[in-house]
Amino acid sequence: MNTIVVGQLQRQFQDYIVSLYQQGYLDNQFTELRKLQDEGSPDFVAEVVSLFFDDCAKHFYEFYYRIRERPDHVDFKQVDSGVHQLKGSSSSVGARRVKNVCIAFKECCDVQNREGCLRCLQQVDYEYKMLKTKLQDLFNLEQQILQAGGTIPQVSMN
Repeated sequence: MNTIVVGQLQRQFQDYIVSLYQQGYLDNQFTELRKLQDEGSPDFVAEVVSLFFDDCAKHFYEFYYRIRERPDHVDFKQVDSGVHQLKGSSSSVGARRVKNVCIAFKECCDVQNREGCLRCLQQVDYEYKMLKTKLQDLFNLEQQILQAGGTIPQVSMN
């Protein structure tokens, strides 16, 4: 084990995760999720986040279909139901920006604002893709630390 390399990777990890909180991508729920990960389930967070991203993709497909493909027959109640589910799942993994866009998306559904829904759909898709890329980078950094023989540092964001 090269302690210098491990130390550098651990500092890089800490700085990167702090930046994700500071930029509003993550909130304290992500910290709580990370606390559930241990040696017995080293990929727990990555697996939960992967399920979240799969869920997002299904919702986006449904939203695009309901809002874009059927402009004269938008069922805002069904879109709202899906947005509510997405808001809940994003909240449970600590995806702060995604959750916040879902709040605005729900408001557009409530007043049946199709254009507003389309804007929110684009924004939530953007935030989802940004978060997915950033978390993949974070998980890759975790793997580099483990492969170098180190441990993943706990980062407190209180």
